[in-house]
Amino acid sequence: MIAHGYAEVPDAEWLRGVGTPLRAQLGPWARDDAHLEELVATYRDYNLRNHDQMVRPFPGVGEVVRAIRARGHRTGVVTSKTREGTRRGLRLVGLEEAIEVMVCADDVVNAKPHPEPVTRAVAALRADPGSTLFIGDSIHDLNAGRAAGVLTGAVLWGPFSRGELEAGSPDFWLQAPEDLEMLTLR
Repeated sequence: MIAHGYAEVPDAEWLRGVGTPLRAQLGPWARDDAHLEELVATYRDYNLRNHDQMVRPFPGVGEVVRAIRARGHRTGVVTSKTREGTRRGLRLVGLEEAIEVMVCADDVVNAKPHPEPVTRAVAALRADPGSTLFIGDSIHDLNAGRAAGVLTGAVLWGPFSRGELEAGSPDFWLQAPEDLEMLTLR
């Protein structure tokens, strides 16, 4: 934002948009559609130049996801990132082969918190919504999952506290990645 003449935006402001696409996050600062595209382009340029040095796996997540896949559970990612960025991140943390389906921002008309991304992933996995678990670390994730009619799990190793996620009424609270593995053993 500083590159476009704006004052530094506090982290708390950016965190409110975690789980939503860039256009939704940057929209309030844009004068018009052309300006919004400039803001998005600046972010993407910065992100692509710094992405690989900044991506870090959450400890234990890779092992849990691979163990879940090895037991025959289907896996997917629903994200507000682009397909290119998602693939790149999964590759960096060694999870590209463990994920069967990706539904990214550039795959949908309506992004989270709308249910479309989640319902698309459920359909692509040929899964039953009533027995599908969708986990997320933002209120937008939980609201999208709830609206899609799937079970939801609130991830507490992300940027938000339990108090910040309670409004999403998750079916499960996941303190650590191992909690996800335990749920899949039921």
